Amino acid sequence: QVQLVESGGGLVQPGGSLTLSCVASGSIDSFDVMGWYRQAPGRERELVATISNAGSTSYVDSVKGRFTFSRDNAKKTVYLQMNNLKPEDTAVYYCAAHWQRMPSDPDYWGQGTQVTVSN
Repeated sequence: QVQLVESGGGLVQPGGSLTLSCVASGSIDSFDVMGWYRQAPGRERELVATISNAGSTSYVDSVKGRFTFSRDNAKKTVYLQMNNLKPEDTAVYYCAAHWQRMPSDPDYWGQGTQVTVSN
């Protein structure tokens, strides 16, 4: 069993930046994929970004060029750098770990961290 703990959420003005972190209780390099998902009020949870154990990244179109997903296996941590944040980025952000390549359902979830983009 692996536990994932997110941090770094908060309130930020439009155009601002935040960096989310997700620390795992065990090794993350055994997972094929780590992912960041988000769920806005009244909407379904969506996949925002993924990073493979080889370091390849992918992003949903709405965040391309603004978000950067990175990993530090030694620290058992993944990061989501979010720049030029928009009100529509407001959501609870969840870290997830996948044993298998995408497309696949996550095997582990974090508890989520709230990101609010507002004046």
